[in-house]
Amino acid sequence: MTINRRDLEFILYELLQCEELCETGRFVDYDRNAFDAVLDTAYTLAADRFAPLAATMDANEPEFRDGKVVLPEGVREALEDYIGAGFLGAGFDLADGGMQLPGIISFAVSSIFAAANISLSGYAGLTRAATNLLITHGSDSQKQTFLEPMLSGRYFGTMCLSEPHAGSSLSDIRTKATKTADGDYLIEGSKMWISAGDHELSENIIHFVIARIDGAPSGTRGISLFIVPKYRVGPDSSVGESNNIALAGLNHKMGSRGTVNCLLNFGESGDCRGYLVGEENHGLACMFHMMNEMRIGVGLAAVSLGYAGYIYSLDYARNRPQGRHPQDKDPNSPQVMIIEHADIRRLLMWQKVYAEGGLALALYCARLLDDQAVASDEDERRRLGLLLDILTPIVKSWPSEFCLEANKHAIQVLGGYGYTREYPVERLYRDNRLNAIHEGTHGIHGLDLLGRKVRMLEGTAFKLLIEEIRIDIRKAAATPDLQGHAADLTDAIQKLVETTLALTGCGNLNLSLSNATPYLDAMGNIVIAWMWLKQAQVANRKLREKPQEDTGSDFNFYTGKISACHFFFTYKLPVVLSELTILARLDDSLLKMTEEAYLGT
Repeated sequence: MTINRRDLEFILYELLQCEELCETGRFVDYDRNAFDAVLDTAYTLAADRFAPLAATMDANEPEFRDGKVVLPEGVREALEDYIGAGFLGAGFDLADGGMQLPGIISFAVSSIFAAANISLSGYAGLTRAATNLLITHGSDSQKQTFLEPMLSGRYFGTMCLSEPHAGSSLSDIRTKATKTADGDYLIEGSKMWISAGDHELSENIIHFVIARIDGAPSGTRGISLFIVPKYRVGPDSSVGESNNIALAGLNHKMGSRGTVNCLLNFGESGDCRGYLVGEENHGLACMFHMMNEMRIGVGLAAVSLGYAGYIYSLDYARNRPQGRHPQDKDPNSPQVMIIEHADIRRLLMWQKVYAEGGLALALYCARLLDDQAVASDEDERRRLGLLLDILTPIVKSWPSEFCLEANKHAIQVLGGYGYTREYPVERLYRDNRLNAIHEGTHGIHGLDLLGRKVRMLEGTAFKLLIEEIRIDIRKAAATPDLQGHAADLTDAIQKLVETTLALTGCGNLNLSLSNATPYLDAMGNIVIAWMWLKQAQVANRKLREKPQEDTGSDFNFYTGKISACHFFFTYKLPVVLSELTILARLDDSLLKMTEEAYLGT
């Protein structure tokens, strides 16, 4: 129950051609054999150490006993094996103590572990993002103190943004920072929904906390970022006394139950020391460096969980006998496997197009990050950055919505069994439900896309994305088997452009943004159609290169890709066109609805 290795290799090597990265100076020490060895180790470790703990961590969520958070046996040892294999620092520079793997390979590895056990992989993912934030925005002395312990897994990391009264409204945070005579800051306040906020899995926990310095401007302009360790740290990275961060309570969640989530109080029982990251009042920009990486990671996690449910339900459908074909009326004839039933195939096909389409998008974004890292031309780096900017709300939110739908279909394939805890698909659904909420809710990302990303720089990022899609449309139009799909995507792009102009040109911003979430879904589906067209082009070319009599596993794989592309274009794209037509009308029924009218009170 993990990511299909054949599909992962197809996306990495055939679709996104990640071996090209080995020709650049940054990744010259790697080749495909090295990448395959990394994947081999990841698959083995995920199967042997992560997957066996998934149900256990779900059934035995964290407890607060005798002043400590207690997790099930085996969790710490599994993470130590993960760290010992080098995966925590895989994507970081050699100079910093990492393996300097391409980001696309690191993300592929993350998908393998997330599919096996999302709760366990969460601790590593948060620490990687916090470490990246430290490297990008920390001072030399901060890196000297914290970097090696974090990359080696001695210290884990978190981010602390939300507060009990403010939720996603960061302009309303109340946590304050008071500067001391020695240049440090005293942190006071409460932070809510802190994943991995307290545990005994590492020697220390490094919290990245946003707070408002005394006298700072109101709103988000007055937010600063601080490193606030659970235990105070000496110049030699030694762990000292408590830094007065109190665990105020554990949150009991629907899913991802094995990842600690908590309320933390800073400085309620004594001085809590924090260290300014970057400049005063510029903390939000620094924090969003971590947030954007985490948002791509959230999308990948959603894909991984949807993919895991797909693999499990497909195996179940192949091996579960039940019923007969509609034309077979003889009750004494042998039963067929349920994959023979048309509606089961429908449920499996939706899972395939969502999971494999989402994986292609997430790894495409990872490849953009790598291309940006190796680009020598500043204009090219800027272009790649703009593509990432506009795709980030989509890569986070589309899988969180539609790979959750895939998990729903996996439950349905198993029928009543799928609803029970004896089978993993109900857990995968519960785990995945979180992804539409954390690192920005689905609605917030709709506002980000329509309210900011498609408008910024007079629509430059939006225009770049449209042109990237049109390049692949032109290639597909030259392939007879894909000309119809190229024409359909051309129509969808045109409708998207028209709808975008209508929504962004509306003088009533509230009316425009009332359509933000369905706009995000519609644009996301067009981007996934693009991903499927790209995959179908590769599959079509590979089939043409094969001998006509070759009908082995590769033939089945490539024809499966083409069939999935056809299914998505047939059943999803026409719906998107209808949705965009509705959005362009700028219907105001939501705004006219009064609070009292919902219940008539």
